[in-house]
Amino acid sequence: RGMTHGNNGHETAAYLMQTGHMPGERLAYPSIGAVFALFKGYQAGYKGLIPPYVVLTRPQGRFSEAGFLGSKFKPFATGGDPNASRFEVEGVVARGISDERQSARRDLLAGMNALAGAVPDHPELTHSRECREQAYSLILGEGKEVFNLSKEDPKLRDQYGRHTFGQSCLVARRLVEAGVPYVTINYPGGWDTHSNHFATMSRQCPQLDQGLATLLADLHDRGLLESTIVWCCGEFGRTPKVDWQPPWNGGRNHFGKAFTVLVAGGGFKGGRVVGATDAKGEEVIERPVYPIDLVGSIYRLAGIDPDAQLPHPLGYDARVLASSEAGAKTAGLLTEIM
Repeated sequence: RGMTHGNNGHETAAYLMQTGHMPGERLAYPSIGAVFALFKGYQAGYKGLIPPYVVLTRPQGRFSEAGFLGSKFKPFATGGDPNASRFEVEGVVARGISDERQSARRDLLAGMNALAGAVPDHPELTHSRECREQAYSLILGEGKEVFNLSKEDPKLRDQYGRHTFGQSCLVARRLVEAGVPYVTINYPGGWDTHSNHFATMSRQCPQLDQGLATLLADLHDRGLLESTIVWCCGEFGRTPKVDWQPPWNGGRNHFGKAFTVLVAGGGFKGGRVVGATDAKGEEVIERPVYPIDLVGSIYRLAGIDPDAQLPHPLGYDARVLASSEAGAKTAGLLTEIM
C-alpha cells in the first residue's frame, strides 16, 4: 500500500520499477529479468532449451530490458495467444506447419547434407549439427511441450480462465516447472485507463483476479510457491480523482505518488500489508516503499547480491542495484514481510 516514486512517465517509471536505478543516469541498466538471466541463468549453469528470461506474450516496449548487457539478455517474447486452439509461439510453434511437417523437413535436410556425412568429425560441422539438434529439440521436443497446454487438465484450464491472461498464467507455471529463471506476464492491452476506466476495469479485474489467484494456488499445491517469487504491479498507479472532462469521460491518469504492489512466495510472508496511504489514496502516510526497496528485497530473497558487479562491455563500475548515494530514495528492505 505504500509504494511510491512520484514519476508519471511510462518509460521512466517502467525503467525505475524494473531496474531499481534512476532514469537519466549515464548507463542504461538491465531490467530485473535480465539480471536474473545473468545470475540465476547463464552464470548458474542454466542449460534449458528455453531462454532464461521469457515474456508472455509481448514485451512492454517501454525501455530496453537488456540494457548494457546486450541482446543475449533480451526477453524471449512468445507472441501468439495461449488461449487459442494452438499456441503459436514465436520461433517454436510455426503457424500452419504441423509437427509432422517439421519432422519431414528435418529428415529432408539430414538426407541432403552429404558434406556432414563425408567429414563427420569436422569441428565446424559438429558444432553446426549440435546447434541444429538443439533447435529441433526446441521446436519438436521438450521445448515445444512446455508451451503445449493440451497436456493440462481442462478443469484446471477453466480455473485459470479461458482468456489470454489466465492461460498465460498457466504457461508461466509450466515455465517455472521447466526451470526458467524469470517469467513476465504483460496483461494484454495494459491498464492505461485514461478513458472508460470503469468499463475497462469491470472486464479486466475479474480476469486478473482469476488468473493470478489460480497461479498462486497452483504453485502452492505443487510445492513451488516457496521457491518462486511472484510480484504483480504496474509502473505507477492511477489518479484517485476521476477525470470526467471530455475526451476522458471517466478516466484515471498516471499517478506515481501512491500505489500498490502484490508480492508472494519465495520467502515473502503472506497476509501482511506494508505501508499506508491517506483516506483518498493521494499520499503515503506510513512506511513508504521505494523501487529500490522492492527490487532489492526480491534480489535478497533470490540470493542475488544487490551490490554485485555487472559486466559492462566498457568496464564501467556498474552494480545490480542503485545506492542511496546515487540519488535513489530508500526506506529499507521489506523486512516486515521477509
